[in-house]
Amino acid sequence: MPMTSSAFVDLQINGYQGVDFNKDEMSAEELHHACAALERDGVESILATIITDDLEKMENRIKRIVHLRGSDALVEKMIAGFHIEGPFISQAPGYVGAHPANFARAANWNAMSQLLDAGEGLIRIVTLSPEQDSQALVSRRLVEQGVLVAAGHTNATLEELDTCIDAGLTLFTHLGNGCPRLMDRHDNIIQRALSRAGYLTFGVIVDGAHVPYFVLKNYLAIAGIDRVFVVTDAIAAAGCGPGIYQLGGRQVSVGEDGVPRADDDSHLVGSATPMHRMAANLRQYLGLGPSEIQRLTSLTPRRLLTIASVNVEAKPLVPLN
Repeated sequence: MPMTSSAFVDLQINGYQGVDFNKDEMSAEELHHACAALERDGVESILATIITDDLEKMENRIKRIVHLRGSDALVEKMIAGFHIEGPFISQAPGYVGAHPANFARAANWNAMSQLLDAGEGLIRIVTLSPEQDSQALVSRRLVEQGVLVAAGHTNATLEELDTCIDAGLTLFTHLGNGCPRLMDRHDNIIQRALSRAGYLTFGVIVDGAHVPYFVLKNYLAIAGIDRVFVVTDAIAAAGCGPGIYQLGGRQVSVGEDGVPRADDDSHLVGSATPMHRMAANLRQYLGLGPSEIQRLTSLTPRRLLTIASVNVEAKPLVPLN
């Protein structure tokens, strides 16, 4: 099943095999089931992704996974930490994507520290919108605490993006997504991000629906293969097939094409494509060889995960005031 000699590392995954990581009161059995399915599908480790919601709900979901992880060896092995995607993201239609816009908010360190505290040192990546982080204050403090900061669900100006890059932001979440279908043909967030390819490493979703394959080739050509990594952004539908699935507080329909879409087809809602299928897509549609696929699906995400893990262990989190 795996297309590379190294097991996959997925830095953005919302659920798997019928299990939603953003579910309230997830059971130990459900989480074990998802992790066992990931392991069977060639995945070595993941970052469980908690998306924008009411802050208390986000906090409790993180705490629940931390608790379950501590009593299950397989879950502890598979879940290397958390990717917190939101709530400090753009509220604007298109840019907010599948996140509930009413819970998107300006970045605030007190709110961020609640989530960090809930994660007990396991928060590895935080995705935020630079325009929601005034003067990059939260980005800078996250970096100081060893957390990797990513721009995403954003329409940041070049100046706003540069301010966060200067503060230590180094990643860009699922390039080409989390933005409207219609944008300025030249001055848009994709072009702004790519213009800073020397400073950023880009996550991409390789299912053919989120970004056309020829566009992914362009991204690779501009950024270089060492500055791109594959994420599934998988939801509970991954590995299951057509049907109705849960993502936090909403239901998501997956059609016969295997793509989760909003009811009005205005945006996609995560993916239902496992990493081994994305690895096959890289070979089939982009013509990449085994070593290149390994770099995108295993080596680069593992390197980023190692950087985050070392940083967090070296710098204890700031306690709540």
